[in-house]
Amino acid sequence: MSETANGAKIVQAYRDHRPYLVDLAFRMLGDIGAAEDAVQDAFTRLLAADVGEITDERGWLIVVTSRLCLDRIRSARTRRERPHDSAGIEFVAPPAGALANPADRVTLDDSVSLALLVVLQRLSPAERVVFVLHDIFGTPFPVVAQTVGRTAPACRQLARRARQKIAEGQPGTRADVGTAERRLVTERFIAACATGDLDGLLAVLAPDAWGDIDLGPEGPAREVVHGAAQIAANLLRFWGPATLVSQPLAGQPALLGFRDRDLAGVLVLGMRGELIESVHVIADPRKVAALGLQLSGPV
Repeated sequence: MSETANGAKIVQAYRDHRPYLVDLAFRMLGDIGAAEDAVQDAFTRLLAADVGEITDERGWLIVVTSRLCLDRIRSARTRRERPHDSAGIEFVAPPAGALANPADRVTLDDSVSLALLVVLQRLSPAERVVFVLHDIFGTPFPVVAQTVGRTAPACRQLARRARQKIAEGQPGTRADVGTAERRLVTERFIAACATGDLDGLLAVLAPDAWGDIDLGPEGPAREVVHGAAQIAANLLRFWGPATLVSQPLAGQPALLGFRDRDLAGVLVLGMRGELIESVHVIADPRKVAALGLQLSGPV
């Protein structure tokens, strides 16, 4: 394959797969900066590889990114570089009155305070990677085994241990990662926003979808927007330049939106069947800051 064709293929792979890979890495590392760095490293390695010999760039990048994440987790534990012990991270409540709206309590109560992400950080490196790959992203165990360098039966055992630790680690924390259909819809939503794909967004939004945004008491009153076309246009305008990663909240599909690696908002998606019928954006600076504290420690 010529260098020009090789470069074009890598550029296309970057466009097609980077949003998914950042989402994957974030769930393993719990830090958006570390996740983006790991994905960038994976693409750097792809540049040095013979792309013509790789039949499945997405699969190759998933394996490489996961291995890089595994190395980062192991390295951080070995060097004791974490500035915070994940066992000591607790939900930091917003100021009194910040959760006055009952709808906001649904998305920001104790059971939603990124508890699963915190518990994941207590797993061993291999348990965390296996759980994220298989239980959250639906990767088959043979592929997981290739990634972590263990047998498929050993990976199944790691996944069982991870589920048990999650169940025991924090009462009330659910490892509910949603159905495969919801996961696919969320993935398509992220990809469409990242690539400016209006048609892709319209394909996952219900025609009569509605959306609103909470900017806090200092912002304008909430205004509900109706119709998939208007919602899609707003999403691309405000969140196209951002990095979106999935983080289910209280059993609902949701996305964390980062700008320059700082949490800028939370998008809570209401589902009707396999379509998104509502997009509730939480951009109140006080609430976002409270959630951002949950993500302040690397790996």
